[in-house]
Amino acid sequence: MKSLKKNPLIMMFYTRFRRLLTVISPKLNTIVTFRISKGKPINLKNPRTFDEKISWLKLNTYYKNPLISMCADKYAVREYVSSCGLSEILNELYGVYDRVEDINWEDLPDKFVLKWNNGCGLNMFCRDKKNFDIDNAVKTLKKWGRAKQYLNKAEMQYKYIKPRIVCEKLLESKTSPLPEDYKFYCFNGRVKYGMICVERETGRPKFYYYDRDWNFARINKDSKKAPEDFYMPKPEGIDKMISYAEILAKPFPFVRVDFFDLDGKIIFGELTFTPSAGMNSNWLEEMDLMFGDLLILPKE
Repeated sequence: MKSLKKNPLIMMFYTRFRRLLTVISPKLNTIVTFRISKGKPINLKNPRTFDEKISWLKLNTYYKNPLISMCADKYAVREYVSSCGLSEILNELYGVYDRVEDINWEDLPDKFVLKWNNGCGLNMFCRDKKNFDIDNAVKTLKKWGRAKQYLNKAEMQYKYIKPRIVCEKLLESKTSPLPEDYKFYCFNGRVKYGMICVERETGRPKFYYYDRDWNFARINKDSKKAPEDFYMPKPEGIDKMISYAEILAKPFPFVRVDFFDLDGKIIFGELTFTPSAGMNSNWLEEMDLMFGDLLILPKE
């Protein structure tokens, strides 16, 4: 996979190829893309690993579950969070638009975030509107809007989402360049592990895992490389975040619930049903199997 990314032309044809595979058959896309991403075949008949089970879920249940499509929608999920009694943790909303042309740039504050609601990684940050290239932003947003991202890796929960552009407050911490980012892996409504992402501002983030009691878990590459005496103090808001995560995760066999800690204030990030589209090439095999054991698939 790394060799593919080094050649832009090959990568372009590969992207078009896998998008065509999704049109033909989402299952075919998953089989081919999994093999290329992870270097081994996928077992969909008897899935054991976490990635295999996530792939099974997205092919067999996600596409026909309207609640999952609603919660995968970066805008509609706000309604779900509010219905769970947690509206106070939602980020401030500046606007929502059906088309790029509907955005009134003059009405936006000096700092903001723009994102499409029907995919992942489609985010644009404005830290100073005076120096913000609006023309380039319009071109990029239109390009993203045409992309139909669900085609890339057959993430079918995004297919039936009405595309919208969401504008929210830019989260800035007083003590660090970026707010602390926490991700909680919830299985059948219960948090089993949390991940904290650090050093994001360097462009080379590190990911450390802890169990729900804040015991350091050496289960991924970064954690195994950490020194023997590695220690991170338990964040003050961690218990509250776990409680919020379990409220939001209650209806689902698996979901990752993401939060930001903004100088002690907890802000909801998103609900993620298919981390890395079920094709995480960076996970260690032991972690993939361990998380797979935690994920109990529903009966068809």
